[in-house]
Amino acid sequence: MKPSSLSLLKFLRTRDSPLLRIRTMTQTSNPSQVRDDLLCSDQQQQIEKPLEAAPASLGAPGRVLSIDTRVEQAWAHWKKLGRPKYIVAPMVDNSELPFRLLCQKYGAQAAYTPMLHSRIFTETDNRNKEFTTCEEDRPLFVQFCANDPDTLLEAAKKVEPYCDYVDINLGCPQRIARRGNYGAFLMDNLPLVKSLVEKLAQNLTVPVSCKIRIFPNLQDTLNYAKMLEDAGCSLLAVHGRTRDEKDGKKFRADWGAIKEVRNALRIPVLANGNVRCIEDVEDCIKETGVEGVLSAETLLENPAVFAGFRTAEWAKGSEEEEGYVDGGLDQGDLVVEYLKLCEKHPVPWRMIRSHVHKMLGDWFRVHPQVREQLNAQNILTFEFLYGLVDQLKELGGRVPLYKKRKIDTLQESPQRVS
Repeated sequence: MKPSSLSLLKFLRTRDSPLLRIRTMTQTSNPSQVRDDLLCSDQQQQIEKPLEAAPASLGAPGRVLSIDTRVEQAWAHWKKLGRPKYIVAPMVDNSELPFRLLCQKYGAQAAYTPMLHSRIFTETDNRNKEFTTCEEDRPLFVQFCANDPDTLLEAAKKVEPYCDYVDINLGCPQRIARRGNYGAFLMDNLPLVKSLVEKLAQNLTVPVSCKIRIFPNLQDTLNYAKMLEDAGCSLLAVHGRTRDEKDGKKFRADWGAIKEVRNALRIPVLANGNVRCIEDVEDCIKETGVEGVLSAETLLENPAVFAGFRTAEWAKGSEEEEGYVDGGLDQGDLVVEYLKLCEKHPVPWRMIRSHVHKMLGDWFRVHPQVREQLNAQNILTFEFLYGLVDQLKELGGRVPLYKKRKIDTLQESPQRVS
């Protein structure tokens, strides 16, 4: 390892380090490196304003607390964060810092980072391309996938000063998780899951949270959730679909199962699944009793969901269609705001490309030739992307986001009979 890399690692391991974010663009000998993996900045190193470390809320590391004490501390921490209801779910390559900040502007009250691979995170000197944060980026869950307690702890220690929870991904159902033996496939090895949670709970000063999927059998799910709570989990997010139910459009999340988990546990519980609009969030909280709701796919298309905006698909197709009007905002506006945040907080171009495709999907269906221009552009620049939005707006056919019509609550005065 190069001396400079050793110095950086030593700096990162210092608990009181003033580092908020350092990105080092390391040289690569691989000529086939995808340009989209490069940061959207030509800066070799960037240091931002220091961020205060998260307050220690679980006592000294290594101390085993009683369940009553842990539950009390779990709720005290959650309440200190303001009990956020509207939460950006973890999304690989999609819940990065600029996108989290955009969602926060439009109502999100907390957010997860993309899933980080604990082993890779501890091994690479270029880890800070994948994890970045800033002073405004709170409350923040930093999520890791893992199958080795010691490796997970090593990774968690590096982000502990800059987050409010270290989260363990126990819900990823994709093939890569099966091959890597992590995520939802650890449901087949519950002793290992327990050891992961215990390792963090006994050695971190920030709380441990977990995100899970449900078992086909409700009692198995309840036993699983209770085991996590007993192992030291301070907050549990429950995706109401099984490991095999990957298609969110085909399979509805089981809010009933989430409600049963909420009733069985003493720690805060969050829900994930079936959120298309802000009304769905409120309905979910009312039906399940959870503290808050995570949104993923819906936010990718419409980052203003938590502010009450709907896409045409969900506004025009609702039973209250006539109650929705042009909200004065469209996805082109959101893309421009997102790009400006990326200029301030650089991320790999692949993430930007993905978000532009998602947010402008409705517009691209009207003007597919513009989408083809984006697909053909191997080297992205901000100038090109801003121009793409301008071109779509000049072509017409604006696709607005909708909000509920404000209802005049003043009653008309009864007409006087002459």
